[in-house]
Amino acid sequence: MRIGYFLSCEEYTPAQLIEQARKAQDAGFKSLWISDHFHPWNDEQGQSPFVWSVIGALSQVVTIPVTTAVTCPIMRIHPAITAQAAATSAVMHDGRFVLGVGTGEALNEHILGDRWPFADERLEMLEESIEVMRELWKGGFVTHHGKHYTVDQARIYTLPAEPPKVYVSAFGPKALEVAGRIGDGYVSTMPDGDLVRKFREFGGGDKPVQGGFKGCWAPTEDEGVQTAHRLWPNSGVPGELSQVLPSPRHFEQASQLVTPDMIRDSVVCGPDPAGHAEQLQAFEKAGFDEVYIANMGPNYEELIDMYRREFL
Repeated sequence: MRIGYFLSCEEYTPAQLIEQARKAQDAGFKSLWISDHFHPWNDEQGQSPFVWSVIGALSQVVTIPVTTAVTCPIMRIHPAITAQAAATSAVMHDGRFVLGVGTGEALNEHILGDRWPFADERLEMLEESIEVMRELWKGGFVTHHGKHYTVDQARIYTLPAEPPKVYVSAFGPKALEVAGRIGDGYVSTMPDGDLVRKFREFGGGDKPVQGGFKGCWAPTEDEGVQTAHRLWPNSGVPGELSQVLPSPRHFEQASQLVTPDMIRDSVVCGPDPAGHAEQLQAFEKAGFDEVYIANMGPNYEELIDMYRREFL
């Protein structure tokens, strides 16, 4: 199983993201994930740079593959524009760019005032958006009049030698069916072997499966719990709330229900590599080909160094 590093745009400045990427590659991480947000989950996280600018900058400092985890190409940015951004990113990274996609969260996608669709409709939109992007990546002029999107005589001129791969995030059975049928790979943050099995049964076959999780390196477990609870209490928000809450303020309100003990039980905190080993083994046992680790808080250099010593 390949181990990668997860760049959290919600918490770090562009300069910090570039620094982490360089250090991660030097430490031996094999690839990168990068999140794609308009808002952070809460004001305490405090950042949210435009992911495509950061991806361009990454091409100048790393040579390992980069995957968006994940982009939502259905509302905030039209799929034709996402297709152009992904094609340019693939050119700049010499083909080592993967477009991870999903149906998104209202937190990021509602900002232009559009109605937030139900889950089934968003899945339908995602499938059509992937169709539009792949048609544009063929290099000709494209006119498309679909249920959700219109493209009028559009052509992308800057293209990589091969079209970008599209990995699809999915959790429920309908989304897994779409991911297995049309995705070039699968993305998940849950070390669940049943999800991997269903993706493969729905047509995923031996396509790559990527997973990811967050940890909080700190000198002590208690300090790590405090930092994770301050910055990422949203990780304990249950069910579909993460998809429907429209602003960081709402996540801050919902996160008041998340206690430090809940964070202690769900996030690997502190300096001990044993918890990270358990997480990595859980993803490996579930059948993941790649797993990505993100750090919460200021001690990302220490986490990267721990992985260099213990796992890479």
